[in-house]
Amino acid sequence: MSQRPLSLRLALCCALLVPATATWAQAPAAQSPPPVSTGDSVRPLLPAQLQDFAAYVDGARKTFDVPGIAVAIVKDGKVVLEQGFGLREMGEPDKVDANTLFAIASNTKAFTAAALQQLAEQGKLKMDDRVIDHLPWFRMSDPYVTHEMRIRDLLAHRSGLSLGAGDLLYWPPTSYSTKEVVERLAHVPIRNGFRSGYAYDNILFAVATLVIEQASGQSYADYLREHLFKPIGMDGSLVDMTYLKPGMDVATGHAKADFKDLRPVPPMAWLNDPGAGGIYSSVHDLAKWMNVQLAGGVLPTMGADGKPARLFSEDSQREMWSVLTPIKVGKPPVPELAPLVPNFSGYGESWFLSDYLGRKLVWHTGGWPGMVSRVTLVPELKLGVVVLTNAESGAAFNAVTYRVLDAYLNPEHKTDWVAAYDKAVRKSEAKADDSLAKHEAARDKRSKPSLPLAKYVGSYRDPWYGDVIVSQESGKLRLRFSKTAQLVGTMTPWQHDTFTVRWDDRTLNADAFITFSLDVDGHVSEVRMQPISPLTDFSFDFQDLRMVPVADKPETDKH
Repeated sequence: MSQRPLSLRLALCCALLVPATATWAQAPAAQSPPPVSTGDSVRPLLPAQLQDFAAYVDGARKTFDVPGIAVAIVKDGKVVLEQGFGLREMGEPDKVDANTLFAIASNTKAFTAAALQQLAEQGKLKMDDRVIDHLPWFRMSDPYVTHEMRIRDLLAHRSGLSLGAGDLLYWPPTSYSTKEVVERLAHVPIRNGFRSGYAYDNILFAVATLVIEQASGQSYADYLREHLFKPIGMDGSLVDMTYLKPGMDVATGHAKADFKDLRPVPPMAWLNDPGAGGIYSSVHDLAKWMNVQLAGGVLPTMGADGKPARLFSEDSQREMWSVLTPIKVGKPPVPELAPLVPNFSGYGESWFLSDYLGRKLVWHTGGWPGMVSRVTLVPELKLGVVVLTNAESGAAFNAVTYRVLDAYLNPEHKTDWVAAYDKAVRKSEAKADDSLAKHEAARDKRSKPSLPLAKYVGSYRDPWYGDVIVSQESGKLRLRFSKTAQLVGTMTPWQHDTFTVRWDDRTLNADAFITFSLDVDGHVSEVRMQPISPLTDFSFDFQDLRMVPVADKPETDKH
């Protein structure tokens, strides 16, 4: 969590694109720090190509309208750089630093995989166990998939579910519990073959969350704190924003209302699918995580046997970093990004796997309302870079990431990735404008709804989401998703029995068409929806809803 898969959501390609149409005044660029003592060692010098890194990052911030960015680079087990750039919140004085907490969203998934591998090493489960062996009540919409779904499958995006299927069960935040989300998975349609191809999902990580809780006897948050954060030394990291306290060093997310005007957005609590994207962390803590990953699971502490302690075994890491699901390699959106097109692409256990300049990359991205991020490892070079941002610009984190990778993999060349991604972003925006223009051209502006507005009022039920309610207020139709507080908006006639839904929260950037089908007697028989803009995040999976009028009490009255 579009080529805005900010999912939670992640990036699906090296050129993750989001709108970037304006710049705003920024604080003066910080200067790259000299080598500093970290207590028992001296931080290595930045490579020559990164001597102007601070100015480069600030250029990326301004180009892509990002208030604040934090970056950490590790090499050969040492921290080369961990630094903040810009502001925690636009218009406020607090600056981003190495300890500033950001929502890392789908970068959480790698922690979920590590937790499952730990439990497997403890003999509490096997990665090839059937899910129903641990959650007997678990159901997919296909009996065969239900029976054959293995724990490893939960992490590999090969279930047969379509892109982002079921995301509306928790995105934006809903009142469903994690167990209710997973129970509703039984009604989410499977549109592709089981293990036949790649389609990014988040909902199966809710299943993984419950497997971890069942096998460990702990909550997901408690397990991560005790078995991952504590041994790694990630003392500032936490699971979900509900653990944030006033006065903490936390970045505020920013989104562009109507894809235009940047504004702060409130933090999002994601309690019902934490294993997909619930962690808040800093580049200081994630530098430690990257070093443990690059060390093959070895921790910086000694075990009781006098040997280096381990977070997980080499075998477990090999499994996490092995391709389970091949991913088709696409064309670059602009020629300037052609050097980034990999020779291979795939997904392992919660990691993307590809190559760049002859080196294997192990990486992931994350997307959250107002924040996106990327973690990238180059195992052969013991190199890692993490970029955290407080705006929805994958172009920014990619441009920064590849400048760092080039410094170590391609030091003789200094590509302006900011300019390359800026061109790609502008092309994406133009395509979105073209899409809306086509809708406008096909619209019959003289048409009117077939029924009086009052006849569209009622509750409509989708098998997996639940109830969506249409009401009439002050002569206008209003749409409300019963379990999603943020999805409330005004319906306006578009043509015939199709309306547009303009959400009250303009930072969602997810306005939609809603179409009512009538039976032979002129009654509403079915309701369908689809996003208006191709830039809408894929987690707004309106197109998967199949709503019918509710004859009995609303579902909200039954739970």
